Amino acid sequence: MNIIGPDTLVFGVDDVDACEEYLKDYGLESVGDGQFIALDGTSVIVAHKDDPSLPEPLASGSMLRKTIYGVADQATLDAIAAELDKDRTVKVLDNGSLEAQDDAGFVLGFQVTIRKPLSMPAEQINAPGASSMRGFNSLGVEKLATPKPRSLSHVVYFVPDFAKLEAFYSQRLGFVTTDRFSHVGPFMRPAGTHDHHTLFFIETPPHMQGCEHFTFHMAGPTEVVQAGTNMVNKGYQSFWGPGRHIMGSNWFWYFKSPFGCHIEYDADMDLHDEHWTAREMLPGADNSQTFLLEFREKWAPGGPPQQ
Repeated sequence: MNIIGPDTLVFGVDDVDACEEYLKDYGLESVGDGQFIALDGTSVIVAHKDDPSLPEPLASGSMLRKTIYGVADQATLDAIAAELDKDRTVKVLDNGSLEAQDDAGFVLGFQVTIRKPLSMPAEQINAPGASSMRGFNSLGVEKLATPKPRSLSHVVYFVPDFAKLEAFYSQRLGFVTTDRFSHVGPFMRPAGTHDHHTLFFIETPPHMQGCEHFTFHMAGPTEVVQAGTNMVNKGYQSFWGPGRHIMGSNWFWYFKSPFGCHIEYDADMDLHDEHWTAREMLPGADNSQTFLLEFREKWAPGGPPQQ
């Protein structure tokens, strides 16, 4: 099935104002009705938790109410409807999108993707021996840059039974497992993307079920660090990063948020095709990142030493 990846995440939250301010500071653009978009049109939608238009919450109380996947065409929508209708209710909404639940009760939506093609330069570097470099008089960094998220990258679920969910997404929706952490869960991608993952499961007790984090792709590591620094300067609390993962190779920086989950910036994720062989690693710090940096306030030589 030609599922491309997540188009939109829908949240029902306690404090709408705080969540909307957070998404603006994160770099998404408000387009009204609680929707905040990245440069390609992928988005987060925020509503109050008691909004009757939202799907029912999980028993755990997770604020994530729905993950809407973009698909390539109507034929893919029809195939998904036919497959899922075999054993569960599939709703066709007024806008033509589908709504159903996965085997853990997460509400899923499917729509012909709203993603807009991007034609933008990626971060470039100057390195001896490289044929493609940044070029003369093209600066590598702007002091007061405000990087913008490009595209919704992935969502990570806390789940009570990762094997059950892995079977559902692979057998029913055509997702592929690219890597896995032993006894924790798999990284998965749908057929319509080569990104290392758009979905990752972490097995937890049932009362914790919900969203652990979500993230948007940035242009490169400089944007990850600059965007994260801007968040710190605005008073948001860093949770993990900056650093670089091993599984997926993506640069990362995670922040605490009012969404009941962490929110990440990422960049430079691995791409895989059918020739890739999934790896398996034990969970833990040695396999979670190649390195981890620590944020400090700005400093210059001649100033007081950092403790």
